[in-house]
Amino acid sequence: MFGMSEGPAPDRFMVELAVLSLLSEVAGEQPLICVIDDEQWLDRASAQALTFAARRLAADPVGLVFAARKPGTELAGLPELAVEGLGQQDARALLDLALAGPVDARARELIVAEARGNPLALLELPRGLTQAELAGGFGLPGAVPLTGQIEDSFRRQLEALPAQTWRLLVLAAADPSGDPSLVRQAAGQLGIPLDAAEPAQAAGLVDFGMRVRFRHPLARSAAYRSAPAADRREMHGALAEATDPAADPDRRAWHRAQAAAGPDEEVAAELERSAGRAQARGGLAAAVAFLERSALLTVDPARRAERTVAAAQANLQAGAFDKALGLLVMAEAGPPDELRGARVDLLRGQIAFSAGMGDDAHPLLLRAASRLEPLDLDLARETYLNAWGAAMFAGRLADAGDLRKISRAARAAPAPAHPPRAVDLLLDGLALIVTDGLAAAAPALRQAEAAFASADTPVEERLRWAWLATMAAEYLWDADGWLANTAGAVQLAREVGALDQLPISLQAQAVVITWCGNFPAADALITETRLVCEATGTRMAPVAAMHLAALRGRESEAAPLIEATFAAATAGGQGTAVTFARWMTAVLCNGLARYADAEAATRQASRDMPEIIASTSALPELVEAAARTGNSRLAASAVDELTETTQPGGIDWALGIEARCRALVSQGRSAEDLYREAVDRLGRTRLRPELARTHLLYGEWLRRENRRTDARQQLRTAHDLLSDIGMKAFPERAGPPRAARHRRNRPQTPRPACRRGQPGADGPGSPDRAAGPGRPVQPRDRRPAVHQLPHRPVPPGQGLHQARHHLPRPAPPGASPLAPRPDPIPAGDGPVGGPGSSRARRRSQGAMLSSEAPAMKRSQLS
Repeated sequence: MFGMSEGPAPDRFMVELAVLSLLSEVAGEQPLICVIDDEQWLDRASAQALTFAARRLAADPVGLVFAARKPGTELAGLPELAVEGLGQQDARALLDLALAGPVDARARELIVAEARGNPLALLELPRGLTQAELAGGFGLPGAVPLTGQIEDSFRRQLEALPAQTWRLLVLAAADPSGDPSLVRQAAGQLGIPLDAAEPAQAAGLVDFGMRVRFRHPLARSAAYRSAPAADRREMHGALAEATDPAADPDRRAWHRAQAAAGPDEEVAAELERSAGRAQARGGLAAAVAFLERSALLTVDPARRAERTVAAAQANLQAGAFDKALGLLVMAEAGPPDELRGARVDLLRGQIAFSAGMGDDAHPLLLRAASRLEPLDLDLARETYLNAWGAAMFAGRLADAGDLRKISRAARAAPAPAHPPRAVDLLLDGLALIVTDGLAAAAPALRQAEAAFASADTPVEERLRWAWLATMAAEYLWDADGWLANTAGAVQLAREVGALDQLPISLQAQAVVITWCGNFPAADALITETRLVCEATGTRMAPVAAMHLAALRGRESEAAPLIEATFAAATAGGQGTAVTFARWMTAVLCNGLARYADAEAATRQASRDMPEIIASTSALPELVEAAARTGNSRLAASAVDELTETTQPGGIDWALGIEARCRALVSQGRSAEDLYREAVDRLGRTRLRPELARTHLLYGEWLRRENRRTDARQQLRTAHDLLSDIGMKAFPERAGPPRAARHRRNRPQTPRPACRRGQPGADGPGSPDRAAGPGRPVQPRDRRPAVHQLPHRPVPPGQGLHQARHHLPRPAPPGASPLAPRPDPIPAGDGPVGGPGSSRARRRSQGAMLSSEAPAMKRSQLS
């Protein structure tokens, strides 16, 4: 963390966590206040680490106070207190304390106005001016920025010092370490006496104690800038000679570089070695500075271009994308070189993808891969895979056919000369999906999935491509493999501190955990993803948060996420995120039974780009929505498309979803068999939300078929599962069975006795009718007229009465008594006493009963 030893470069996120843990541990002993002055001069990594801690110390007795001339982007969102300048009266009072004599009134007011209430300016601006200049108003600062005016004030004070004292201050300002022994040794080489520091200390400009400290950073800046370039090079040369090359080779290399008047290959090579050591310590900012200076001091133009490319790559790793692009322009000005030109294209594509995952990265990466193919085949294949992933992210916003063009180019590239690596297998599988279909790609995808799960695959390769490797399991509908791959990728990223890979892996794991119905665990992963993105400045669509909110049925939470994703992803060129948002719109609307809205959303999602997972995953939602809106042709077409993706994997998740979708477009016994198959297959998976939705659809179908007892069982199962998972919208569709259950559980209110036909008596078909003799079953009744336990003997009178109202009409002559018979005609369909009337049916049923009852078993009667 402190760069005191070499080793694997620590990840920035791990450093930030270490700072947070350190502050929390100290605060456990006693409350802590940490003041960071002049935040604008902090390096970006330090500012990010401190602000990361500041946002997460709410529960600890720690206070972090940042003082900044102008708050940087890292401080955005933190509570802010703007410190205004002193008022006119207070400013005049403070200025009077700094003045040693009379001042012209106009000069006094001008100083107060120029200082703008800044106490440092009020104290420093008058210094360095003579009494005559102050009294007459001459020599006052011109119209320059306040910072420049303060620095000019320090410069005037320096000019009043003896020459040797001034040289000593320039020497001290040239070494930012503040090591007094180093400054004294270098001063001895330059012939500067040790007592030269006394006038500067007497003036309060500098203090030579345990460390060399200037009164203000602007005083150091003024001292260094007051010296001509030749004098500054002389100072750095002396400091380089005084630095021990074994104890501090990097500082010595830096001073040698500042002392160089022109290109020097020896110094450039030393700086390049220092950059390597800085990267080994995790000092990306130092590595960038070393490499940039090394490139400037390189004599050979081709070598200079190579070092410039290395400096651009270091800036990319440090997140300085604009600076990296500027260095690439300088690198292209070097002598022509095909390999270097291909690397420049590769870096440009990586910068475009890292900066926003937009639609401008994959063309650059494709061009780089084509140029690398005859020069470095392994790097070319890796670049093709990068291009495929970038085009997949761009999705529908990419140019038509871009993903197909990349896939064809990857398929046409030569096979590796060595046994295929995991990355080679993955590239072959993903490219085959686009060119030949999932059935042809499935074997390669299975091999890639196994290779990335193997311990034989290098850690660096597994880590770098984990975000694409999980797609093999997704395309194959392999929930177990998907879960294992994402868990392994997250664990690996955490162990090695790969902050660039961690957000993608966390989000992928959150999505699959949501599919499994563990919403609290998914919530925790989504929160962690958001924190990592905040710490790194990564822009990523909140797909996992949308997925969780849509399945929960929380429209107030899901709708703003979906709308924001539409806007941000469209502007940023992330077409796959747009497709995902449409898919989640359909999930939400199907849960809320708004099937027309769901159909409209999934029509667009499924047509955006058929090769990407978000489009194919939206097909089950399209089948359900189209089936419920009566658009059977659209539903059947979607089932056919879905089958092309479910059959190659042959996995229960895929085949269960296919069976459920086929049931939605089927009728009668075929539909029921498909629903049962879907329940059976999905019951063997981890996907509890899909199983619950299948029970719900099966129960709704049974209810439409008037099989209310069977429907009630499925709907209760669905309701219990959905409620346990936390899917709040879907259980509302199982409302009637739940209401019936509540009616059975609540106390019954006694009713006043009344005879049939009188006001207040149970009307025909009432679901709460009391059972008893003389009350025939009506078509809308939900319960039998007399409730009996299985195999319980039935009193003859009551049983005969029940049979009289439940047995169908007599069978036609010659038919078996047990043969299926037509449904009874509803009461009141014919004239009173006529052939179709209730009275006629009762007469015929009574006649049948008197002739058949002796031969029927009691259980049949009951």
